[in-house]
Amino acid sequence: MGMSKDNVTGLLLALSSSVFIGSSFIIKKMGLKKAGTTGKSAATGGHAYLYEPWWWFGMISMIVGEIANFAAYAFAPAILVTPLGALSIIFSAVLAHFILKERLHIFGVLGCVLCMVGSTTIVLNAPHERIIHSVKEVWQLATEPGFIVYTLAVVIMVSVLIIYCVPRYGQRHLVVYVGICSLTGSLTVMGVKAVGIAMKLTFEGTNQFTYFQTWFFTLAVIGCCLLQINYLNKALDTFNTAVVSPVYYVMFTSFTIFASMIMFKDWATQNKSQIATEFCGFVTILSGTFLLHKTKDMGDKPTENSSLDRATIINNTDT
Repeated sequence: MGMSKDNVTGLLLALSSSVFIGSSFIIKKMGLKKAGTTGKSAATGGHAYLYEPWWWFGMISMIVGEIANFAAYAFAPAILVTPLGALSIIFSAVLAHFILKERLHIFGVLGCVLCMVGSTTIVLNAPHERIIHSVKEVWQLATEPGFIVYTLAVVIMVSVLIIYCVPRYGQRHLVVYVGICSLTGSLTVMGVKAVGIAMKLTFEGTNQFTYFQTWFFTLAVIGCCLLQINYLNKALDTFNTAVVSPVYYVMFTSFTIFASMIMFKDWATQNKSQIATEFCGFVTILSGTFLLHKTKDMGDKPTENSSLDRATIINNTDT
C-alpha cells in the first residue's frame, strides 16, 4: 500500500528535521570550541559562545529542525515520525568524523546501533496518542495526581543533579548534563503539545490565548528550553559530540515516552506483548548506553599507541 500525501509530507519534514538537528550539534560544537579560545568555556560556566556566530548558526539549525519535527506530527502519525529522530544521530556522527575528527571505537558504533534499535523498538510498540481537543483538557490531564507526582519527581531529580552532581561529577560523567536535559525535556514536550494545540485551535478560529493555562504552558516551555540549552552546551563543550548526540536522544526519548504514558494514560490500551517488547527495548537502550560510556575514549587510543610505537622504533634505530 502506497503512502498518502500527508504521510509523505510528514516523512520529508521528519527527514529534514534530522538533518538540521544532526548538523546543529556539530555547528554548535565548532562555535563552543572557538569561543573557548577567546573567553571562558561553557564547561566552566562561561557564556562567551553567545558572541560566536557559529554557535548561533547551530542554534538556528536546531530551532529549524525542531519546528520541522513539530510540523511533521501534524501530517504523519507518531509511529512514523518519532523513530526517524535516530537519523540525526547517524548524521551527527558522520559530520563529527569528517569535520571535528572525532572517531568512535567499533564498540561505540555498536553502542549507537543498540541505542537506535532499542529506541525504535519502544516507539514502534508505543500506543497511539490520545486526541486532545482543547487546552483545558490538557490542563486537566496535567493536574491529575499521577502526572503531578512525575513532575515533582523530575523537579527533585533535576535539582539534585544541578546542586549536588554538577559540581562534583559534571566534568567526568556525561549522564549528569544529559540527564538534566532529558528529564527537563520530557516536561518540555508535554508543554509544547499543549501550546501546539492552542495554536492550532486559535488558527481554526477558537482563540485559546484567552485562557491562563495557555500562557502557563508557554512560560513553562520557555523556562525548560533555556535550562536544556544551558546544560546541553556544557555537555557538548566537555564530551565527544558523537557520544552526546545518541545518549541525549536515547534518554530524551525514553523519558518523553514515559511522561506521555503517565499523562495520557497510554498504558491502559496496551497488551502484555507490547509491554514486554517495550521492556526489551529499554534493556537494549541501557546496553547501548553502557557500551557508549565504556568506549567513548577508546577511539583515540590507537593514535596514542601508534605514536608510542613510532617513538620506540626511532629510539631503537638510533641505538
